[in-house]
This record gives sequence, C-alpha cells and structure tokens, in this order.
Amino acid sequence: MSDPILVAENLSISFGEVRALQDVDLTIRQGEIRCLAGENGSGKSTFVKIVSGVYVPTAGTVTINGQPMTHHDPREAIAAGVQVIYQDLSLFDHLSVAENIAINVMLHEGTRYVRRSRMHQIAAAQLERMGVELPLDEPVGSLSMANKQLVAIARALSMDARILFMDEPTTAITTKEVERLLSIVQDLKEKGLSIVFISHKLDEVFEVADTITIFRDGRKVGDFQASELDNESLSFHMTGREILHKPYERPDDLGEGPLLRVERLSKDPHYRDVTFEVRPGDVVGLTGLLGAGRTELALSLFGLNRPDSGAIVVDGTPVQIREPWDAIDLGIALVPENRATQGLFTSATIAQNISSTRLDALLTRLRLVDGRAERELARRTVHEAGVNNKNIDAIVGNLSGGNAQKVVIGKWMATEPTVFILDSPTVGIDIGSKAEIYDRIQALARAGKGVILISDEPDEIVVNCTKVLVMHEGDVIAEYDDAERRAPDFKERLARVISDPQSVRTAAEGAA
Repeated sequence: MSDPILVAENLSISFGEVRALQDVDLTIRQGEIRCLAGENGSGKSTFVKIVSGVYVPTAGTVTINGQPMTHHDPREAIAAGVQVIYQDLSLFDHLSVAENIAINVMLHEGTRYVRRSRMHQIAAAQLERMGVELPLDEPVGSLSMANKQLVAIARALSMDARILFMDEPTTAITTKEVERLLSIVQDLKEKGLSIVFISHKLDEVFEVADTITIFRDGRKVGDFQASELDNESLSFHMTGREILHKPYERPDDLGEGPLLRVERLSKDPHYRDVTFEVRPGDVVGLTGLLGAGRTELALSLFGLNRPDSGAIVVDGTPVQIREPWDAIDLGIALVPENRATQGLFTSATIAQNISSTRLDALLTRLRLVDGRAERELARRTVHEAGVNNKNIDAIVGNLSGGNAQKVVIGKWMATEPTVFILDSPTVGIDIGSKAEIYDRIQALARAGKGVILISDEPDEIVVNCTKVLVMHEGDVIAEYDDAERRAPDFKERLARVISDPQSVRTAAEGAA
C-alpha cells in the first residue's frame, strides 16, 4: 500500500450557525484516484477549499506529505503540491497555450521579463509528460473545451502537483473526449500523481475511481472501494433515499395532432433538413456530440437563430419566429444551455427571476411592477417547480445548482407554454436534483405539454424520451420511435451511435 499524501483529521468548519463540514477524517494515498461524491451542498467543495487553503477550518488538522498545514492559505497548499482545477478552468483565453501553462511557474520564479523560449520549454515538458500535443502558440480561446481542460492540467502539473483536484472535469466535453481525458488521468496516476475527482456522472466515477468517499449534509458517510458500489447503492448513500428513474410513458388520451412541426429546417452551417413533430405528451430527445447542431436548432425555434429555409408549424399554422417574443406568444419556452450566463439574473432574487418572463402581466397602470402579484406568482411557481429554498427573496446566485436550475424551469413554466425546450437541463446537477427535474419534465408532458429535451447522456434520453433524433455535424443521422426506445439494448445502441456517428453515416452511404 502506497504512502498517504493527504491526511485530514476531525475536519470541521462553520459559517455562522451553519455547520458546513463536521468531523471529517480522510486519507488519500500516492498514486490513487479518489472520487468525492455527494449532492450539492454535501460538503465536497468545502473540503477541497480547506485543503487548498481557501478556508481555514474551525477545527481539525490537514497534513500534506507528512507536514501539517499551519497557515491554511493557498500559497502553503501550492507549495505542498496541491492543485485544483475548477469547473470554469480559470484560463486566459487571449493568451497562448504556452503562456497559460507556464504563467504560474514564471510568476513563482519572479521572472520580470517575458521569455518565450522558457515558456515553450515549460509547456512542452508538461504536455510531453501527459502524452499530449497541442499548438503552443495557439490562443486558448480557440481551443475545444476538452483541449482547454488539458491545458489546465498541464498548468497544474507545471507547479509540481502531487495531488490534483478536478471539479466536474467532463461537464462540457464529448464522449470521445471524456475517454481521452480519463485515459490521461489513468496514465498520470501510474506516474504517481494522486487525483481527486468530483463528478455527478456516476458512470465516469466507476470507470476511473479506485475509491469513493461519500459526503452527505456536511458529514462523511464512508470510504468505499469502487467495486463495492453500483449506481443504486451509491445514489442511496449520497441521498439517504432510493433514487429510481422510471421510464416515461406517454398517456394514450392526449391526441395525435402535433403542437409543433419542423419541416426541412436548415441554417447553414449549423443544421440541415431537420424534420420532426411534437405531439401533446411527447418528449422528443435531440442528442449527439457537442457541435452537432442541437442547440442551434433550439435557438432557431426560440427566435435567436433565424433559419435559412424550411418551415415551423405551430398548431397547424405556419409561423415566422423572428425573436423570442414571437416564440413566447406562440407558447414556446426555452431553458438555455448555460443557466448561469443565459438563464438567470444571478444577483437578483428568486421572485425577480421568476417574474422576469411575466412582466407584461404584472405591470400596473403606472407601468410599475405589482409587488403583491409578483410575490404570489413566485410562491406558486417555487412550489410547482419544486425549488427547495422557499424563500423567494433569496439571491439566485447563492442557490445550489439544482435549485438554480429549478428556478430557470419555473420561470418559464410561469409563461404557461405548450412546447417546452430544455437544453442540457441536468448538467452539473447532483443525482437527487436530477431525479426531481426528470419528474418535472415527465409531469409537464403528462399534462399535455410537448417537450424537446437536448442531452448527450443516453440514460437521460432513455428514461424520458418517447422519440429520439441523433444529430451529427448538422444532420439527423438516426431516428428512433417509442417502441425502439423500449428495447432492452437501446441504451447501449444509442451510446454507440452518439460516440461513433461516422460509422452510421458510412453504413447509410453504403446502403444508398
């Protein structure tokens, strides 16, 4: 058994009267991949911030490489070999790959002048250590999200990292890119690096982790070998309850007339000749690798990406959707891909966010917002959307990811749409909140709404959708109806099509 690299004992921290972490013991060994699992607010991120010197614990000790942390500041943690890659990566998009990788080393060395040869030397050494090739002079802003992730890892390694924390590292990358990243992580483990993974994607947790530490309500539930757990038992330990994703069944009495029909819709270069319809009670899944054209299609249906050709038909009538207000008037709502930057006013309250889609109905004759009506709308919507924080005066930016996403869904529920488009609604959300959002999606469909669900998770598609379209580079390359969705091997088939779309195209071209 390898030596411990990090030992935390009786670690606790309080913020006012709130106990964020209580009596946590945790040992991580050299060359180990550890996953920290738990719902949002369970204490995972708080633990990482203590170890990395952002927070000073109320009680307990942290020992790294046999040396106790005494100052509990980031410099001490970095000097001990602790590096954290947060979800936003904290890269400089306007700087080159080499500059991003080498900048921390250059600052640490106290370099007063820019020496490009030294930057190239540092960057090339770390990329070689990872077995990766990237253009050193390319601006980071032009890279894919997966390659940005690799730049962030290389920057961490350049600072002699001995234990690397990775927060939701696969959130915005494709299936093939995930496989590549996990392979690099495994290789770094073999070279002695300790890696701590924080992820809500349970399949990836089981694929990469040696051991799993589960947090719940600020306490450590336990340490488990990955082989001891499966999805169901891990979910139970994380939430304290059984999580079941029941496949959605469309009611038979909702009628066949489509609420929305898309006919040969095209927008160069985003998507081409897309045709499908959404009936009451349908959940239509749009899936495929990132960049397939799914989001661009959704934006077109909401008036934010005007198509070049084709038709959009609502309730049997061809319509022109030139701007979002047209879509809203036609009963179409869009929950966007990025809730923080596109879906919410993070510095505003829950009530203000919810009322933002209904201001036309809330204004008095003096063109002022009717405060009483706004609060009544907010209270009703918070209840209907299942937001756990019932304080409608709470600032949205302080909510957990799951509750923030429920606010986004709720504010569009308030418009009483007939067609609901949800773009990646469970990204970065814990398993308990994910189950609640699935319940909300299915309840909307059972009530006669039409739903379009964009997702790259086969599990999510299989559980919720009555029909599925797979897109690749703007084309619909495969379609499945509800009968095919019910087949026992459908999830595996769908995953293969998503991860290897070129084989589907090759087969189709051969048949033609």
